[in-house]
Amino acid sequence: MAKVTAILEVIRTMNSLKRKRAISDYAIYGAVAMMRYTEAFFTQDLDILVVPRKELGPLVLLTPVFDEFAGLGYKWKGGHILVEGFPVQFMSADELEREAVANARRVKIGGLRTKVLSPEYLVALSARAGRAKDKAKIALLMTQARVDKDKLSDILNRHGLRERYEEVGRWLDI
Repeated sequence: MAKVTAILEVIRTMNSLKRKRAISDYAIYGAVAMMRYTEAFFTQDLDILVVPRKELGPLVLLTPVFDEFAGLGYKWKGGHILVEGFPVQFMSADELEREAVANARRVKIGGLRTKVLSPEYLVALSARAGRAKDKAKIALLMTQARVDKDKLSDILNRHGLRERYEEVGRWLDI
């Protein structure tokens, strides 16, 4: 229950930051996003991609986000902010991630509007990362989610990830 409460608090706060124009946009990614398309599994944190308003550098870009959560009384622990005891990691979006946020699916979670990355972008980002856990994520998505293979192919080709994906594909036999 603490995870659900934390996720809802993060969505509320991120929506507020967007309304205030402190950020341009955001979307949920990582394991929580994957669970929108696959069977539920354990995750240790919530990952949020943030599209900042200004190109000032990675720390300055996320300052409004960090300031907002600190103002609500939430503390840092390692690379996360603990929201209702649940670790949340905020990442400033790069070019591929900005595109992923722009094309994210609009959903409601607990009655709150938010965005969740599509399975095609989750696969592409996992292929780019290429760690063992990312390969497992790709396997889950390719077997359990409705992945538009033409859309995925386009994303992989445009972002130079075709070879990385094929390496993972050989490992997974997909």
